[in-house]
Amino acid sequence: MVPVNKQLNLRPLATINQVNKCISILKSKPKIKRSMWSRRAQEYEAKISSGKIYELAEVVRDLNKGDDIMVDQSYSERQLFEKAYERILSEFQIILNISLEDTQKKLDKALKRNLLSQTQPSTPPTKQTTTDLPVEDSVSVNEETLEE
Repeated sequence: MVPVNKQLNLRPLATINQVNKCISILKSKPKIKRSMWSRRAQEYEAKISSGKIYELAEVVRDLNKGDDIMVDQSYSERQLFEKAYERILSEFQIILNISLEDTQKKLDKALKRNLLSQTQPSTPPTKQTTTDLPVEDSVSVNEETLEE
């Protein structure tokens, strides 16, 4: 996608200070305009394609719905969010030099995404019988208790 003789137009990777500013942008309150979706979609697409990391962070912040299901997002809205999210995720991973999962956790924490599903199990725990319990979880019965 990048012509060989046009590589001078590529921006360098963001610095750690720029990453920290992006995280503060992600934590800030979304600024959603009340204009028509088609117009906003064009603006978001322009910001994503601009190559400016702060504008990319703004798009991710504005399109973030706070949960993984995103039931109230249209297909095009989801596509734009995922495109921006993947770009910022990959750049953060390179800059911070940590695993993809850790980078994703850091981004999701800034966006307040999936915090409930990470702290609480999604399915209720099944009832365990005493034979299923590990040794330290089983009840110790002493002889005095049995005599009473």
